[in-house]
Amino acid sequence: MQSRNTTKETTFQPLGGALMLAVVLFLFAASVTAIVLAAAHREPAFGIAAGAGLLLFVLLLPGFFVVEPNLGRALVLFGSYRGTVRTAGFWWTNPFTNKKKISLRAYNLNGKTLKVNDLLGNPIEIAAVVVWQVKDSAQALFDVEHFEHFVEVQSESALRFVASHHPYDDGQAGDVTTTLRGSSDQVARELQHELQERIQIAGIEVLEARLSHLAYAQEIAHAMLQRQQASAIIAARTKIVDGAVGMVEMALARLSERGVITLDDERKATLVGNLLVVLCGNTNPTPVVNTGSLYN
Repeated sequence: MQSRNTTKETTFQPLGGALMLAVVLFLFAASVTAIVLAAAHREPAFGIAAGAGLLLFVLLLPGFFVVEPNLGRALVLFGSYRGTVRTAGFWWTNPFTNKKKISLRAYNLNGKTLKVNDLLGNPIEIAAVVVWQVKDSAQALFDVEHFEHFVEVQSESALRFVASHHPYDDGQAGDVTTTLRGSSDQVARELQHELQERIQIAGIEVLEARLSHLAYAQEIAHAMLQRQQASAIIAARTKIVDGAVGMVEMALARLSERGVITLDDERKATLVGNLLVVLCGNTNPTPVVNTGSLYN
């Protein structure tokens, strides 16, 4: 593969605009004076000097430019990159120089919602917000085509890559501890690192990258909701059963310690069954009064 010729930003120090403005105004005033003298004395030399002065005045005017705070101007003279002016102010340079404006402020990219497959192949909807800024103006302008669109495309690619390496939720993959929903901070760091690697050739620095939207795709959302509800019901039932068993053990131990009643194995089994039904039932139990004996 052929190696790329990477462009690196260099600092260019132009001339002060105020000083050159004074020179240009003096040149204009001298040209006007020469025109007046040429008309008064009918001297061709004054006319030639006036014409040359006005021509030079017109040629010098395009050399002025203004740099606003957190903006830069990349200077290109006859196809050769001369450097970038980052210092805010009023400046002047060679009038034949092409002064490309580039913003050095932070950009905010609100990515569109993508439909991708997670680690287990489940279709999900995911989106991210990326904060970035230009770090090297020369690379951004000359090493990639339309660096803003480049960042947008690479952001989608990095988001798809990260989403495909993690399951959506906990408990879906036993050997994976990082999930898209439960490990948002770690996923954000991975997304930022992956995106930085992809857009480094454009001289872009990623300041922050975070998920802004995460949901199951519409075609499986209902099934996954039922799965989550079932998991929640099982977890709740497990806790109820553990508590009920503990209460039954405590009841049998208290009855035995205080000698309230002596229970054989069959009566204990009946008591345990009745207590578990009362404690684990979904509805309030209906009491049944037994007027006879357990064995009749």
